[in-house]
Amino acid sequence: MYNRGNNGINLFYDIENYIHFLRLYDKYIDPIAETYAWCLMKNHFHILVYIKETEEIDITKLEYSSTDKPKAISASKQFSNLFNAYTLAMNKRYKRTGSLFEKNFKRKVVTSDTYFQKLIFYIHNNPVHHNFTETIIEYPWTSYGTILSTKTTKLQRDKIIESFYDLENFK
Repeated sequence: MYNRGNNGINLFYDIENYIHFLRLYDKYIDPIAETYAWCLMKNHFHILVYIKETEEIDITKLEYSSTDKPKAISASKQFSNLFNAYTLAMNKRYKRTGSLFEKNFKRKVVTSDTYFQKLIFYIHNNPVHHNFTETIIEYPWTSYGTILSTKTTKLQRDKIIESFYDLENFK
């Protein structure tokens, strides 16, 4: 999935913006999706996720209604919550009003292992493609470094590496 700033405006202005977006992502999206790759650019982002089946979702991580019953589980609603929370924070911090994101984020269905691999590369190569950096590893706001790392992560590192057969092929 991907989206950009409304009318091409920036979504991120400083390091704190990127960090805040990722924290909100963890709050709203981690409970309902497995994340494979992401890239945050100043005016757009790309995220590769698998939306979990209802029975795979840990409802204790979701927001509850006032009746203490889980709200209906909807990936679109969770992404809407993420975008709305981030927009409110940005509007408050930068004394702005109105939409921050383009309406209706874009989604594409992954139809094959080859397409999955191409998306992983495309997402991580985005900063190079847009001339933000010369190499993938130099840009800090992608999941590429996390995949190369051995640190604990919620990212589906093992599944990604397995799809490329090993870490060397991934690189």
